[in-house]
Amino acid sequence: MTGLGPVAWPPAPMKTERLVLRESEARDRAAFIELFASPEVRTYLGGAQPRVELERVVPEVPGRRPGVFVIDLDGAMIGTVTLDRRDAQRPGRVRAEGGEAELGYMFVPEAWGRGYAAEACAAALGWFADALPGEPVVLCTQTANDRSMRLAAKLGFTEVERFEEFGAEQWFGVWSSTTSSG
Repeated sequence: MTGLGPVAWPPAPMKTERLVLRESEARDRAAFIELFASPEVRTYLGGAQPRVELERVVPEVPGRRPGVFVIDLDGAMIGTVTLDRRDAQRPGRVRAEGGEAELGYMFVPEAWGRGYAAEACAAALGWFADALPGEPVVLCTQTANDRSMRLAAKLGFTEVERFEEFGAEQWFGVWSSTTSSG
């Protein structure tokens, strides 16, 4: 399920202390392919996809849809932050009908450990809180993914439940602009 409902898209590029969150452009195609082909990046996301297949199927301007932010550092794409509707058929929900906005992110390994993910995700959550005030955002990550577990805590997500999915234990949490400080 995609689409964030009645929000204007794309928003104007958002600047943080070090980054720009913007809509995808044609120059980002190689970086998108790199993210999806990287065994490191895709360790907890279903594994790397074959580069030859990605070269064939990735559009000229990838990721150009509501909810996808390209993370730009000094003019180069270093990752993505997404806000998509979570499939109501999957385990994990905070509303009876499901379909909550779900935060996702991928960054090139060279950008790991520098706080870029926290900075970019906080900016995307701030934008979302302004666009859809009071609506919760969920995050699901494997408990084995220490980096994502730390990021979820840093961003103010609180655990709702844990469950088995995709052959691994998943951590499912929620963030709300009305209960989070940031």
